[in-house]
Amino acid sequence: MNESKELLQKWIDAFNSKDIEAVMNCYAEDAVNFQVAAGEPAVGHTQIRQDTKEFFKGFPDSWAKIENLLADDDWAAWEWFGGGTFTGEFYGNQPTGKSYELRGCGFFRFKAGKIVYQRGYWDKLTWFSQVGLPTE
Repeated sequence: MNESKELLQKWIDAFNSKDIEAVMNCYAEDAVNFQVAAGEPAVGHTQIRQDTKEFFKGFPDSWAKIENLLADDDWAAWEWFGGGTFTGEFYGNQPTGKSYELRGCGFFRFKAGKIVYQRGYWDKLTWFSQVGLPTE
């Protein structure tokens, strides 16, 4: 298996396990995680950790299944189908108990065995509407 594909699989497994330390171990200290629908990238371990913990807190039963996993040299990408239930506080928003299912994709660049850049695409309006979060 391609090294980038193996590294992405390691991140997916850690994310699905909600293992924050294993997730963070996948990132370089100065990594950038740009979830396009969020509007602003998370830069560096501190911000990426905070955003990841916030997601795990709000959606502790979240899951993602691989639909496609592609890799070439220092890049890897995955197409995913995921879901979860809004049962914990999420950026100050109180849980609604509503569930979501959503498709998206992510692109990862690796250097020295760590994620240095991540970009994700998913439909914020669909996700927020399903779980009862403000859409604006």
